[in-house]
Amino acid sequence: MEEKLDLKTAELIATTFKGLANSTRLRLLAILLEGDTCVSDLAESTGISQSAVSHQLRVLRHLRFVSTRREGKQIFYHIDDEHIEGLYNLALEHTFHLDDPRN
Repeated sequence: MEEKLDLKTAELIATTFKGLANSTRLRLLAILLEGDTCVSDLAESTGISQSAVSHQLRVLRHLRFVSTRREGKQIFYHIDDEHIEGLYNLALEHTFHLDDPRN
């Protein structure tokens, strides 16, 4: 018989999905999947203010989706968890599947 999902694990999974359930965070992750990027470049790429980008990056750091490295005075963000790319790609693939008129 298969084990049921315990409450703690279910809550951790829900937190991961909550972290991905924001269009701004998804756009930031898409950019970061291409490589390390600083806040000003993320803001310019998305058309979102630096303060809004910083806020979303704090959420992503708290979830341990991204981390930072310092280069002089500049701070660069990068994907910290190899699973994030897989989750992002699965969600993207699922979205294209839903958008396919043959389905």
